[in-house]
Amino acid sequence: MPLAPSSSLPLYIQIREALRAKILDGTYAAHERLPSEREMIDAFGVSRITVRQAMNDLQKEGLLFKVHGKGTFVAAPSVSQELMHLQGFGEAMRQQGHETHSDVFGLSTVKAGSLICSKLGIADGSDVTEIRRVRYLNRDPVSIDYSWVRHEVGTKLNEKNLREKDLFSLLENALRQPLHSADLEIEATSASADVAERLRVANGSPILCIERLTYASENNPLVFEYLYYPAERFRYKMKIMR
Repeated sequence: MPLAPSSSLPLYIQIREALRAKILDGTYAAHERLPSEREMIDAFGVSRITVRQAMNDLQKEGLLFKVHGKGTFVAAPSVSQELMHLQGFGEAMRQQGHETHSDVFGLSTVKAGSLICSKLGIADGSDVTEIRRVRYLNRDPVSIDYSWVRHEVGTKLNEKNLREKDLFSLLENALRQPLHSADLEIEATSASADVAERLRVANGSPILCIERLTYASENNPLVFEYLYYPAERFRYKMKIMR
């Protein structure tokens, strides 16, 4: 894209906006490597400082990321979810205009371990319904969800519904199971080999791990979950009042 030296816009801004346009229209796809600094210097006829300033701006915005020794790559789209209300992932993303669906790679009855039993308030070794899903945002994997549901409710769930709908939506609308509140803990960790493969990220990449315990009533825990999100693609946000 030719630059306009006579324009009132600085050259680095012109380069930044040219690259932004190519990222947003799909010319440069997610995880595609951009031309090198040397190639951009030659293509635009500008200095290294000008190219770096444009690239740094896009990196700060989350559109690009650098891998030492390999170059600069296009970041997958990043989204955020409010923490002020209890919402399922699909529900929150659809409100923002995104398309979501799930790949269910596990739905079974299992004997729960002591941690899960303690969280759900049931006897050790009790049966629970275990659900394993990859959640997709605009056809890109954005989370892996491991969920354990009290068995008397979980047995009514099926794989087809879980592919198409949020677990929260199914519980409330299909199973007439009201939801009251949830306890959340958010931890920074790194991707295991299995998580990395399913999320299509590098092994050991930064991951947000959300532990969530959802209640059907104030003292009646119903669902315990671990949710894994790539740190560069997803963020939680909230507004707090003094």
